[in-house]
Amino acid sequence: MQQKKSMTGNRHIRTALQVLSWMAGIACIVYAVSFLVKRSYDIMKKNTETGYIAKPEPVVTDGKMTPEIMLSLGKVSDPQVSPDGTLILYNVSYTCIEENRSCSNIYLCRTDGSQKQQLSARAESISNARWCDGGRKIMYLQKGQIWLAELKLTKKGWSMRNEEQISDIPAGVSEFSLSPDETRIMYTSRVKSNVQKPADIYSDLGKADAIATDDLMYRHWDHWVLEIPHTFVAGINLKSAKPKNIRPDNSTDILAGEKEPYELPAEPFGGIEQLSWSPDSRTIAYSCKKLAGKAYAFSTDSDIYLYDVESGSTVRIVSGGGYDTNPVWSPDGSRLCWISMERDGYEADKQRLMVAEIGWKTSGGSSGARMPAMENVRDLTEGFRYNASSPVWSPASDGIYFNALAEGLQGLFMAGVTGEGGITRLTGEDLWYDFSSPFHIEASGKDTTLLASYCSMDFPTELVAISVSGDRTTLTPVTHENDAILGQLKKTVTEARHIRTVDGKDMLTWVIYPPEFDENKVYPSILICLGGPQSTLSQGWSYRWNYRLMASQGYVVVLPNRRGTTAFGQEWTEQISGDYCGLNIQDYISAAKELKAEKYIGKMAACGASYGGYSVYYLCGVHGDLFDAFVAHAGIFNEEHMYLTTEEMWFPNWDNGGLHEYEADLDGRHTGPAGDGETFGGIRQGGSPWSTAEAAKRHYANSPHKLVTNWHTPLLVTHGGMDFRVPVDQGMAAFNAAQMLSLIHISEPTRPE
Repeated sequence: MQQKKSMTGNRHIRTALQVLSWMAGIACIVYAVSFLVKRSYDIMKKNTETGYIAKPEPVVTDGKMTPEIMLSLGKVSDPQVSPDGTLILYNVSYTCIEENRSCSNIYLCRTDGSQKQQLSARAESISNARWCDGGRKIMYLQKGQIWLAELKLTKKGWSMRNEEQISDIPAGVSEFSLSPDETRIMYTSRVKSNVQKPADIYSDLGKADAIATDDLMYRHWDHWVLEIPHTFVAGINLKSAKPKNIRPDNSTDILAGEKEPYELPAEPFGGIEQLSWSPDSRTIAYSCKKLAGKAYAFSTDSDIYLYDVESGSTVRIVSGGGYDTNPVWSPDGSRLCWISMERDGYEADKQRLMVAEIGWKTSGGSSGARMPAMENVRDLTEGFRYNASSPVWSPASDGIYFNALAEGLQGLFMAGVTGEGGITRLTGEDLWYDFSSPFHIEASGKDTTLLASYCSMDFPTELVAISVSGDRTTLTPVTHENDAILGQLKKTVTEARHIRTVDGKDMLTWVIYPPEFDENKVYPSILICLGGPQSTLSQGWSYRWNYRLMASQGYVVVLPNRRGTTAFGQEWTEQISGDYCGLNIQDYISAAKELKAEKYIGKMAACGASYGGYSVYYLCGVHGDLFDAFVAHAGIFNEEHMYLTTEEMWFPNWDNGGLHEYEADLDGRHTGPAGDGETFGGIRQGGSPWSTAEAAKRHYANSPHKLVTNWHTPLLVTHGGMDFRVPVDQGMAAFNAAQMLSLIHISEPTRPE
């Protein structure tokens, strides 16, 4: 904690301590996880013999949500409907605070939520559970290998029988997907990258701990890139599956023969959704960025490929532009859809929903290989303001369901593929939830029922049935995993405010009021500075920054969707690029001023992570006396150093001022960062500290570290040592600067009992 040196004397120290007393709640939230691992709490029940983490049954006597209560909630994920459409297989994860770990097990219920039961009770997580053999068996991952089990219905309910490990992959399996005809399986594992250890060069240096590389992308997000993901295909016979029969020697690497060890799926967050089996099981569509080193670091140009399983041949069918991801075959196999960005190098470009007809022809020559022919490529979201995500085909192959962040809510939409097409919003703006794309669709005439997951700022993810009939939408909860705990808590209230910005625009700002809010009382408040910077404050639930938890500690929580957020059209999103120090900072100030004018708001802190940390550091130097405390987690402090130490270079190169490089050429395409081969080894770096672009020069001239002499407000800095996106020295530099400027150090806040 910091206080400016000029505030000397006991009176000023007492004032600082008073400010810090109410900041302790904020610090408790930020430090919650590190505190929680130090002691055991009665709210967690654990079988000490097996290590199984049971569902906790805490008793909340005061109605107050705490970090312990939050971590006792079950995390529902990965729902899968049985082949006959009657049952849902899904995972629930619970946390043991004492052991600082969580464990996921398999659950089963009917599609209406009835007859719920727990299928597994393991000490080590089970994940990726999938139906097979007509619903008589399931496959799943445990201990990094694929397992197969029979499902038996007894008088006591469903049970897993004759469990067998059917893979033996030394590097482990991350995810898998069974082909529609159930004769093949594709799975992801790890292979060696181009980054070397000393022993890779000199065999007698096996104990040397170092990294050797001569290119970029040697670390990514939170790990050194010694290995990368690849996807493999192997044959399988579910009727007579042999133990450990899926092995490296009978598996085929989809990327075999490539010159570089490209990633499939893409790091750091890509998964099996980047690959899709065709309905006839003969072809795999996949997304891949076939670039390495500097080219990989500066480009977002991933393409769509078709892999022929029999011949092993690959054909690229979509190329150029930015990200092309998430290919999905239509159920009848006649079409392919995917998510696409137009501009290379811009990770926040509009996400378009593309579709094309896929035909086949036989190539000449002795091989007679099938060759794809793609026709009628079109953007189904051309007139749609928002970003399409996670497409799911209708059973009749005539429409595509997807989710999109729209005006502060993640809603469900349907795009018609045939006829006049068009986009229909299925969940209205009055439904304050974030919905995922459906995992099951049943259509009967004009009535459709979607099974999906949803959440809000009030509750974590649960499964829900969404019935759509004409213009009427009805929600019916399917799972109630956390009702017993949440029902004991006092409720917070969320308000949607529209705040006027300095340039006369309306900004959606969520405001969460503490339980039993009384406008005649005075409350401390927290203004959240969003990371990204291109992301959105919607109705999502988070275990990292949980706004209900903050409000339950007695704070009014203010969540401005400032410039750069992604749910209000592309113009609102793109304004922030090249203007970090500009309008979005003024948006925060506008929100803070409006809320502080309310009689029930007392002191206010600004808190944020990543780009939100940048915002906190910048506000520290320009806010005057608007804020009373600051919390920065993993924040950008020195922009010049950030450019030289982060890993995904396309992001700062664009956002820091390199936008001028992306003007369309004569063919209407965007040149992107590959450049003309004349500057910096062919990689354009218009957003670099040495750029001559005016936007870049302005950006670096306004780096937060240049404002530290204006700092005079208590500041808490936290930063993770394995953060390679915003490296830890950014946080250390901010802390050190505050110390060297002789800001008074206030002792660490104590944890409330």
